[in-house]
Amino acid sequence: MNKKIILLMAALLLTFLPAQPALAQNATPPNGPVYIIQLGDSLSGIAARFNISLADLMNANSIADANNIAAGQKLIIPGLQGINGILATATLKYGETIQNISRRYQIPVNLLQKINHITSPSEMYAGISLIVPQAENAQPLSRRVEVPAGQSLMESAMLVGSDPYTLTALNNLTGAWAVMPGDVYYTPGSAAQGASDANGMPPTFASVEIDALPLTQGRTVKIDITTQPGVILTGMLVDKPLHFATLDETHAVALQGIHAMLEPGPYPLSLQANLPDGSQQFFEQMVVVQSGSYPDDPILLVEPATIDPVTTETEVKQIEAITAIFTAARYWDGIFQSPAYFTDCFTSRYGNRREYIGQGTEQKYYSFHTGLDFCGGEGLPIAAPAAGVIVFAGPLTIRGNAVIIDHGWGVYSGFWHQPAIEVQVGQSVQKGDVIGKVGGTGRVTGAHLHWEVWVNGIQVNPLDWLETVYP
Repeated sequence: MNKKIILLMAALLLTFLPAQPALAQNATPPNGPVYIIQLGDSLSGIAARFNISLADLMNANSIADANNIAAGQKLIIPGLQGINGILATATLKYGETIQNISRRYQIPVNLLQKINHITSPSEMYAGISLIVPQAENAQPLSRRVEVPAGQSLMESAMLVGSDPYTLTALNNLTGAWAVMPGDVYYTPGSAAQGASDANGMPPTFASVEIDALPLTQGRTVKIDITTQPGVILTGMLVDKPLHFATLDETHAVALQGIHAMLEPGPYPLSLQANLPDGSQQFFEQMVVVQSGSYPDDPILLVEPATIDPVTTETEVKQIEAITAIFTAARYWDGIFQSPAYFTDCFTSRYGNRREYIGQGTEQKYYSFHTGLDFCGGEGLPIAAPAAGVIVFAGPLTIRGNAVIIDHGWGVYSGFWHQPAIEVQVGQSVQKGDVIGKVGGTGRVTGAHLHWEVWVNGIQVNPLDWLETVYP
């Protein structure tokens, strides 16, 4: 066929084909700050966080399917006029305030409040997730500058190799006269030695590290503090006085359990430093406690006497009195080992919510499972999970024949339901020593080993101590 005829037929065919709508092209992406999707994020959750509609968020990013997103993906956040850069997600550390964050990241306070919907500085709870806008590859200021009472800004600036004009500008001060004694300011340069955490706390607290924020029901909290030499530390978390163990002249650590049934929300953590000259420095901030997401166990039928309110309360107070004692010596070293013969087989885990019903009665008792129940029947050996001293060995109504080991520093292990007592109070034990056998005494539905770990008077998840080295 002639080549010209072929071209003519093709042109006629195109003429009669139905017109196709043009696809919308977005050659220039919308302006605005960028949020990087984190693992576990949902598009609706991101929209709610920035107080925008899901439709607006999807339209701004040309997203057709709200479920088709991935961690690491960049999203334009519409409606935040005047804000650019990356909207980084950061967990607010203990000691950080909105003024502190503003100075470190060079972001106006009102802008931080707008992005995070903060109506009051008191809402800056340690452990909250905070959105902080940052320029590409920007590094926050990390060198702290304290201006003690009686010292000028000029003197303080010179001590860190800076000048009052730089400090005034970077810290958004109206002038050198606006400096507040004891306040914390920032300047370019590396953090001073020992000041690994550039927080907004009083200068005695060189660093405060809390592992991990936010706090979680049933977990062990480690509070690690570096101070000036000769400082004595005290404190309070929720309603528990903290006990600090001194590691060296500038370093101390406290371990504290978070109750498994503590209502999620913000709670006070206060720290006080008693200085060698007799002065004191104090700091308090609310810290967030989140749910441990513990499931419900099936309802358990038990002997009525084992859920009698008078009996249960008396026995709990007895155990609490024993485990509230802080022993200055630390007997354990390294990670704990499982006390059970079958080390990784459990019939019930820590934290599970439980309802007990007295057999043949309407008596009920609601609580939580305070330890780990291991597989394995009567007569199997129970081993000490770590070194310590026996501080209780005897019969109890609910816990049956029980043994408690003091591991030092406020850490205790309890072993319930044994058939007989095979150790004595005051006896020292090493990791792996046999301290008893599995039995079925007390409030049980069958023979098993129930192991508890107490940290400063609170039961915590024993699995943490099998997986984490404390301190």
